[in-house]
Amino acid sequence: MRPIILASQSPRRRELLTAMGLEFAVLPSDFYEELDDTRTPEAVAEELGLGKAMAVARARPEAIVIGSDTIATIDGRQLAKAESLAEARSMLHDVTLHPNKVTSSLAVVCMELGLEFVASENAWVHFKPYDAAAVETYLATGDYKDKAGAYGIQSGAAPLVERVEGNADTIVGLPTHLLAPQLQRLGFAAAAVEYQLPAELQITAASGL
Repeated sequence: MRPIILASQSPRRRELLTAMGLEFAVLPSDFYEELDDTRTPEAVAEELGLGKAMAVARARPEAIVIGSDTIATIDGRQLAKAESLAEARSMLHDVTLHPNKVTSSLAVVCMELGLEFVASENAWVHFKPYDAAAVETYLATGDYKDKAGAYGIQSGAAPLVERVEGNADTIVGLPTHLLAPQLQRLGFAAAAVEYQLPAELQITAASGL
């Protein structure tokens, strides 16, 4: 079997691939990431996910390389990772005002096979009304760092959230139900992950907001 490489250092994506039953190596991509509000988050996330995968695939043409990118969007504005505590605090205020759209892309590339698959999926996160004390409690954990929109509902921000719509793995950062069929076609025994978000969150099917 060809080796699988994850072109990301995200611990959440590593966790999801492991849960799929896969053996893989991690080789973070040096592809430059830049958001662009003049285009849809789907187009941007797919471009970034493919860029990450291709940067690694050129060095490892024999491998199956998986790339992904996650973008949080509110009211048409794409949110990057917070670069400071103040910016994280501001983002967490803003995400309470509108449903927060989370777009995660998937790219699967193998240069030797001529394989290039790219797709993306959306989910929505609905926050509770802004609670300054709860936000400060969350910020104090440092969990907001290196996360799109400055939060991770699977790792600490659940008390700030009312409900989510869509697949939990999309919100976490890798649509495994899109990835599994691609790997199965290549002969891997890969299963999609039914990711369990904190029990207090209400999870429904995506509405297409």
